[in-house]
Amino acid sequence: MIDPRMTQLAEVLINYSTALKPGEKILIEAIDVPVEMTCELVRVARQAGGDPLVTLKSNRVNRALMANGSESQMDLIATTEALRMENVAAYIGLRGNPNIAELSDLPDDKHKLYQSSVWKRVHLDIRIPKTRWVVLRWPSPSMAQQANRSTESFEDFYFDVCTMDYARMGRAMEPLVERMKAADEVKIIGPGTDLTFSIKGIGAIPCDGKLNIPDGEVFSAPVRNSVNGVLQYNARTIYQGVVHDNVRLEFTDGKITKATSTNTEHLNKVLDSDEGARYIGEFAIGCNPYITEPLLDILFDEKIAGSIHFTPGNAYDETNNGNKSTIHWDMVCLQDGAHGGGEIYFDGQLIRKDGLFVADDLKGLNPENLK
Repeated sequence: MIDPRMTQLAEVLINYSTALKPGEKILIEAIDVPVEMTCELVRVARQAGGDPLVTLKSNRVNRALMANGSESQMDLIATTEALRMENVAAYIGLRGNPNIAELSDLPDDKHKLYQSSVWKRVHLDIRIPKTRWVVLRWPSPSMAQQANRSTESFEDFYFDVCTMDYARMGRAMEPLVERMKAADEVKIIGPGTDLTFSIKGIGAIPCDGKLNIPDGEVFSAPVRNSVNGVLQYNARTIYQGVVHDNVRLEFTDGKITKATSTNTEHLNKVLDSDEGARYIGEFAIGCNPYITEPLLDILFDEKIAGSIHFTPGNAYDETNNGNKSTIHWDMVCLQDGAHGGGEIYFDGQLIRKDGLFVADDLKGLNPENLK
């Protein structure tokens, strides 16, 4: 018997997130996911009149491909996967992971080879700009351990978050989008943080369950050379399987001039991947009321109510500040009272204090108004 929560999630992904239409083709990429969930996505996609294409993957197999990868092999993978991606209108990436550190011991050159070939050609060049896509994690004991929860309670949390009323959230985001589109200078202060930058002319995009599940952020990007000051992140982050805590970045005219963490050497190796890696490609404000603590999983952590994320690397096309990079590393700073507080100002006006919106038109995004 299918867990009814799987059916509910499949319906959200097919009918709301990707809004699949009759006759459209959709690629379902399932990595270490129960076959029951993948089968339910196929069923609901066909019920909507779509034509599903399925790719099943394993993180351990992916690691073997990367660890033994050559340029010609990665070119073959990229060419094959690009052909699939070019022929679909929509994409669902459902990503489980029994071991979040599966890629932690791969050499840097293997990560760079994958990022510059498969990731760039398939995802950056095709999937993100040319399909209606949504990506999400799948709950696992490994994720439950990260969250310090039992497997059962984490699964309950996961389905509550992933099947919330995203349409309602989207309506509440509209005033924040308009304020960000109209803003020039942004100032962020908090423990160890004093940062200013401009978002003038960049735009703002609401994320209400149509690209990521879970969702709950409005993103923009700083004018590339406008960032000055220091930002102290207070949520752990993981990149290429390596965990970092207490990431601190200093900026001068947009560039990260000093970077430290509990693994400073690895942090700077990533930031030296290419020229764009030391500039910021995204600034976003999180507002999902069901996510209140970091889980060391960025698809959850970047949506935490009362948080921001400030992302070294590639900018999205929708809020393009001209920064290009093979990396996009979302790092999160929580600003609610329980995590030290903080303030966000647009053009000198206080917008959010200690994780709660203070402007009347934005109070609909506070947790008590979204649950």
